[in-house]
Amino acid sequence: MPKISAFKTHSDAYDEWFVINSDLYAAELKIVRQMLPESTDKGLEVGIGSGKFAEPLGIKLGVEPCEQMAEKARRLGIEVHPGVAEALPFADNSFEFVLLVTTICFVDDVLKTFQEALRVLQPGGCLLVGFVDKDSEMGAQYEANREKSRFYREATFFSTQELLHSLKEAGFIDLNSKQTLIPNTPQGTIRDGFGEGSFVVIKGVK
Repeated sequence: MPKISAFKTHSDAYDEWFVINSDLYAAELKIVRQMLPESTDKGLEVGIGSGKFAEPLGIKLGVEPCEQMAEKARRLGIEVHPGVAEALPFADNSFEFVLLVTTICFVDDVLKTFQEALRVLQPGGCLLVGFVDKDSEMGAQYEANREKSRFYREATFFSTQELLHSLKEAGFIDLNSKQTLIPNTPQGTIRDGFGEGSFVVIKGVK
């Protein structure tokens, strides 16, 4: 079952986070943009939500199980299909890239999610997974306050090492990562690897 009950009821509150935390949002957008292919014409965002990442990144196609969120993305001109990450409604070898941003903590089956992304990617295509690292300062705060959060109560947070293991198991190669939201650095600082930043993007190739 997709973990969407809070998003059905509180979609406006979800969008407000991006306004209140505009500096964090800008840093996350910056690192994802840096790792995306130059052309976004043949890309897919899974768990597109209300389009907060897809719209500024130029992604025109998404999958979203919560209709209230999907409708907001459609108003931005994005084509959104109902569905879940573990069963994507697309043919094999359809996309040059697949993007998941702050989505992996809400899926039911991480390995199946990555296997589905691999299936719909063209040979040489890439998967990008953006997430809050469980082992980071922010990840620890999210985990500690999970039961109090309307959105993250049902979430399962992962470390970068855990996701790297699952990506390898799914069949992805050439794995690399970048990190941002690094303590004691200017906002928007991006570094290779992981272990310092709270927000990490892993890239894997089919």
